[in-house]
Amino acid sequence: MSEQCQHFNQIHTHHANTNGCEECLKTGDEWVHLRVCLTCGHVGCCDQSKNRHATKHFNTTGHPIMRSGERGETWGWCYIDREMFDPI
Repeated sequence: MSEQCQHFNQIHTHHANTNGCEECLKTGDEWVHLRVCLTCGHVGCCDQSKNRHATKHFNTTGHPIMRSGERGETWGWCYIDREMFDPI
């Protein structure tokens, strides 16, 4: 992990709250890829999905770091620093 990012202290979980995008599951919508908030475990859809719930979650909560929710992917992203980490 990068020593430049000061937001790793906000990582509290690596576990996803659900097996799909939380908001899309409620509305019956579809997603492309999943992202997991490392502060609270919220699962949102990626920016290639029409609803962009992961980014909306960041904009609403300010939770800075997420990881890919896709099987076999080990990367993460800090929204504030706009920095990618692999592995996270």
